[in-house]
Parts: sequence; structure tokens; C-alpha cells
Amino acid sequence: MTTARLEAFTDGVMAIIITITVLTIRVPADATFSSLISLLPIFLIYIWSFQTVGIYWNNHHHLMRATSSVNAGVMWTNLHLLFWLSLIPFATEWLGDHVGEQWPTAVYCAVLLFAAVAYEMLERAIIRHQGKDSNLATALGNDAKGKISVLCYVLSLVTAFIYPWISYALVVAVIVTWFIPDRRVAP
Repeated sequence: MTTARLEAFTDGVMAIIITITVLTIRVPADATFSSLISLLPIFLIYIWSFQTVGIYWNNHHHLMRATSSVNAGVMWTNLHLLFWLSLIPFATEWLGDHVGEQWPTAVYCAVLLFAAVAYEMLERAIIRHQGKDSNLATALGNDAKGKISVLCYVLSLVTAFIYPWISYALVVAVIVTWFIPDRRVAP
């Protein structure tokens, strides 16, 4: 089957995830600048989360453009990715309410780690379906960028229990790394 239906479904789910994530920002009770400033932590976490979902959406689009067809394995693997991405609103709100705390930081980093692993699994499922000599397999090569991202997320999860601020720096580093779509598969 073609990739169009899978891509359309994924686009819709990611749009809902972004919409739900913005609802984690509550309107301040007071009409003062200081009450607005108190929202800065959740707003920064929201920016990270929005950008993360946006990066997945953008790279997923390019991945589907480099994919000629999908099978049931690719569809289920795509759902696995969407499952982890759908947990971003929960993790965003909890972390935004408890910045600097170990467990909210660890859960946020774990969600990002499992989403990254799921994306890697999606790439591998597509390559299995299309063949080791496919254009996508050739373009991805050894996927150093993806492996480095997973490593950063693993380190962010570990450091969440030692010094959460290092975790945040690692998450931002991954976001910066992926801000420009993966040129290996982007036209």
C-alpha cells in the first residue's frame, strides 16, 4: 500500500499532540507581569515539546517521501512511535510543574528516549520492507545522528537522577541537532 494514508493519520495524531500539549499552559490567576513570569518554566518545556513533535513530524514527512510503500509491520511500528509521542503532553505538564525534580525530569527524558528508539525502529521496519539496497537504506547508512540522539537521551535519563539541569541541556542539544531536517532523506 502507499504511504499516503499512514502519513495523513500520523499528521493528524501529531497535530492533536501539539494541541493537547499547549493546554498544559494554564492562564495565570492574576493579571500581573510576575504571574506571567511564573509560567516561564512550563513555557520553556512546552517549547521543547512543541519543537520535538515538530521535528518528528518534519522528519516523518521526509521519511515517507523516501518510502515507496508500507506493510503491516511498518504501520504497527508507526503506531508504536505515535504511542510514545502521545505521552509528551503528560510528561510536559508534569515536568513544567516540577522543574529541577528528578522523577518528572526522568519521565520526560524517558518518553523522549522511547520516541527516538521507536523512530529508529520505524526506519528499520521500512528498510526491512523495501530491502537493504533501497534508497532509504543507502541514505541512512549507519545513522550516526540517530544513534547519537539516542545516546544523549539515555544520558539525559541517567543524569535526571544526579543533576536534572544536565538532562535539560542534553534534550536541547538533540533538538538543535535535528532542527534542520535530516538531509540524508530530505529532498
